[in-house]
Amino acid sequence: MALSVRDKIRKKYSDTQQRILLYLLTGLDRGKHYFKAKYIAKDLGLSAKEVGTNLRILVDICDELQIVPWSYSNSTTWMVSPKAL
Repeated sequence: MALSVRDKIRKKYSDTQQRILLYLLTGLDRGKHYFKAKYIAKDLGLSAKEVGTNLRILVDICDELQIVPWSYSNSTTWMVSPKAL
């Protein structure tokens, strides 16, 4: 039985990374593709620096989502999309 994307995330990443990725997946489900680090931080009760640090790590290690820093004005905006498998 194949694992869902959410199940894979729960098994593979740190707690903070899981929270961020599940937040991004929920946003994608709602049709969003751009996320500001400061709003992710506010919604998850994290610091913007903590979100940014983890997103920069996830850019390189996340197999489930494509995460790209998009804009740097007034907090980094990240473009997120599902990765083609």
